[in-house]
Amino acid sequence: MPRGNETAAKIFYKGRSDDFIVFVDDLDILQKWKNDRSIALSNVLNGWKIFLTHSHGAQGVLDTASQSSLQNEFGTTNEDECITKILEGGEYQASSAREREGSKNDSNGAMGTSR
Repeated sequence: MPRGNETAAKIFYKGRSDDFIVFVDDLDILQKWKNDRSIALSNVLNGWKIFLTHSHGAQGVLDTASQSSLQNEFGTTNEDECITKILEGGEYQASSAREREGSKNDSNGAMGTSR
């Protein structure tokens, strides 16, 4: 049975010097949050982390954004404010991860070999 084929929804923010990404649960909750700020950010986000792609676009390698990169781009190191700016000014993107096949029980030893 394939595993790892869950849809990843993210907000891509093209900054002046770097590109930033935050992951969200889905577009509907994001749209509701944009119209009603009483909805908690924790209900919108899928993990409380800001990622940096080093100007490699939405498909680049993701690193955790440092305090200095947040300060340089957003003028603050407050993650709540930075996430809000990314959600407001970023572009929603959804992608489906490639399916993975793997052994289900490695304790069975070498599969497909006869003794």
